[in-house]
Amino acid sequence: MSFVLGTAVPDRNLALELVRATEAAAIRASAFVGLGDKIAADGAAVDAMRAFLGTVAFRGTVVIGEGEKDRAPMLFNGEVVGTGDGPECDIAVDPIDGTSLTAAGRPNAISMIAASDRGTMLDASSVFYMDKIVTGPPGVDIVDIRRPIGDNLRALAKASGKRVGDLAVGVLDRPRHEGLVADIRAAGAGVRLLLDGDVGGGIAAASLDGELDMCVGIGGSPEGVATACAVKALGGLIQGRLVPGDDAERERGEAAGLLFDHVYEADDLVRGDNTFFVATGVTDGALLDGVRKLGPVIRTESIVVRGRSGTVRRITADYRAGRWE
Repeated sequence: MSFVLGTAVPDRNLALELVRATEAAAIRASAFVGLGDKIAADGAAVDAMRAFLGTVAFRGTVVIGEGEKDRAPMLFNGEVVGTGDGPECDIAVDPIDGTSLTAAGRPNAISMIAASDRGTMLDASSVFYMDKIVTGPPGVDIVDIRRPIGDNLRALAKASGKRVGDLAVGVLDRPRHEGLVADIRAAGAGVRLLLDGDVGGGIAAASLDGELDMCVGIGGSPEGVATACAVKALGGLIQGRLVPGDDAERERGEAAGLLFDHVYEADDLVRGDNTFFVATGVTDGALLDGVRKLGPVIRTESIVVRGRSGTVRRITADYRAGRWE
């Protein structure tokens, strides 16, 4: 017997299986919160994520891995994970988005995976940084990264039914953003400086109930592609422009077919609507609660987003602590 909801036949939501891998990575990383060793934290998360991805019925090719930028432990680009059965997918992974946050015991560290049909995800791995702008649904067809930030803030405020002074804008706390922060404040909006973790910031900006109205500035290009998987389901806006660090990186990007002085829209970053995004909190943050140790139980909180259905789930899972000793 098949069950039909309206005209849609329920099908498999891969994200509900992938979330086990982010939960495992977050739990393993939580043992290193505040210990000052981001490499050890990342290594534990990588090992746990790889082990659990190996149980998922799919053939996932890591298009965007992590580790190459800072010589950390890594799930490397081109690595194939999963049982080999089921759909072929591109995946972007970051066992800990916010390794420095984890090591310092600071908020907003998450473990995340994004997935889409094979061949649909932009491979931006040859250029590490991207200038991005992310908003929720009110910013669609209103905000444009090519416009001055003040103009975008005024347009977003009008579309949102808010005053500019009511807007909260997330920006990574980096010296390169001093001018951007000054311009945002000059326009009258409030800045929320993010120590790390621009994936979480982007999703918070794209969510209708998030604590941010916009996330803007230069962050990781892999994080931009992963964020696009979630933003498409949330109905928000994401745009990005690649920012090479030097001529050699630009040449590598051009050789890989990447475009510079070009605005990548959501459909350029990941094609189609069959996208999945999952994240689990490592430390408490604006997007998710971190891993909790409650006596014999370890509790995690995750967000599971699917593009095709536009569904957003929040999942709380309790694990027996003894299993992780």
